[in-house]
Amino acid sequence: MNMAWKEMKNNKMRFMILGSIVFLVSLLTFIISGLANGLSQDNSALIKDLPDGLFFMSKEAEHTINLSKIDNDIQVKLLNKHKEAVAFSIQMGFLNDKDEKQQSVAFVTSTESQLFENVQRGEVVLDQSMQDKGIQVGDSLTSNQYSGKFLVKGFVDQKKFSHAPVVFINSEDYKDMYRATEMQLIFVPEKKSLDAVKGLDVFTNKEFLNTISSYKAEQTSLNMIVWFLVVISGMLFGIFFYMMNVQKMGLYGILKAIGVKTRTLFKMMWTQMIVITGMALTISITLSQAFNMLAPKDMPFHLTLETTGQLSTVFFMIGFIGSTISGIQIKKVEPLQAIQQGEV
Repeated sequence: MNMAWKEMKNNKMRFMILGSIVFLVSLLTFIISGLANGLSQDNSALIKDLPDGLFFMSKEAEHTINLSKIDNDIQVKLLNKHKEAVAFSIQMGFLNDKDEKQQSVAFVTSTESQLFENVQRGEVVLDQSMQDKGIQVGDSLTSNQYSGKFLVKGFVDQKKFSHAPVVFINSEDYKDMYRATEMQLIFVPEKKSLDAVKGLDVFTNKEFLNTISSYKAEQTSLNMIVWFLVVISGMLFGIFFYMMNVQKMGLYGILKAIGVKTRTLFKMMWTQMIVITGMALTISITLSQAFNMLAPKDMPFHLTLETTGQLSTVFFMIGFIGSTISGIQIKKVEPLQAIQQGEV
């Protein structure tokens, strides 16, 4: 421990450069992770808020929600068999506010259930983001697809689908708007497996999220960037400590000659890695959490402490692996040979 501190004091600039790079990489990783989570919520909060369960969609739809139509007889059988199940439909559309400004929304209707908002004919419940656009309870809204007017009855938090605010409407209004007599989907909560239903595909929550347009491609791209940055941080540690070890071969030879064990030298290197990573992560976590609180409401940014903790653990693990691999040469070094190399 003392040797690690002394070396860091004697080579402040080198370790500060490494710490600065780790700080920048980790901060960028946290920010991109926050954006990935934020876009995920913005794209699928309606589905993510549901408990674990199983989704049913017609096979003919080929994993496309908009094309799914579940036969009414099959729907009745499933809902009667599973009392907690709910049938629902989602369609993209537009609402016009009192100033005739058009708002892109996702219309959602369902059978009676505690999992979704239940509204009367001519009424709507909107995502909270619509209130930020000036819409208030009691306002009358119109749609080019609907002959009447919608009365705003209330708002709900974090209900988004395909990057659009959700609008809960009555099933009869939905039928009038989309000329649809069947529901698109059935959700059975708290079930891990069910008997196959003829004509229907079944999905877990995670599998169903991938049927949402753009969700899989969006998340795959952003998560790949996050893990790419994590790997880069490991490579930085490996290269840095490798170069340091090459320069200190003579010192290692002397230390080994006077009886210092290889394990002690590894502990010195690990201590330096932990101190550098810990200081860099402390600053980057503070700044990323501050950004999380201060980011504009309309920015899809969501960075939880759980995600931050998981990424921090990964950074320490990658740093440990990178520094350990670079230190293998310490184990192989012979005292006399290392001292001679140091003299050259």
